[in-house]
Amino acid sequence: MELQPTLTSERIVLRPLCIEDFEAMYSVASDPMIWEQHPNSDRYKREVFEKFFQGAMDSCGAFAVIDADTSNIIGSTRFYNLNTDESVVYIGYTFLARHCWGGTYNHEMKRLMINHAFQYVNRVLFQIGANNIRSQTAVQRIGATLIGSEDLSEPDGSIVQHLVFQIQA
Repeated sequence: MELQPTLTSERIVLRPLCIEDFEAMYSVASDPMIWEQHPNSDRYKREVFEKFFQGAMDSCGAFAVIDADTSNIIGSTRFYNLNTDESVVYIGYTFLARHCWGGTYNHEMKRLMINHAFQYVNRVLFQIGANNIRSQTAVQRIGATLIGSEDLSEPDGSIVQHLVFQIQA
């Protein structure tokens, strides 16, 4: 499975993240409200976001989310933990500028990624912090169902409960 194709819709373009995207992406991510329900609620701080961004670059599955009308970066997302033996890939590490909340941006982004993934795997999973109601609602709106929970180690060493949602081909 190609983890960083360029995917396009009428409203957005997902393209491979590159190091030159940092400042534009941090400009979006520096809004504390984006992270208020996230397990890493301090990700709006530059030094914390730098680690997140480096992890995205290292993943080789991260995208810059571009508004097709303005060509501005409005967020990021990524594929991760591809397991071809189990025919599964995860989608996550997603954030969008607040002006893109509540509309079609997230739905289009996930639709593009899921349609791409289903060419190669039968299941797409999402790990979402147990307190991140906004993201849980968003994945349920695109048809994901809750299949369980798991405790995951966060970058700061803490253990945080995440809910696992699934969409099957």
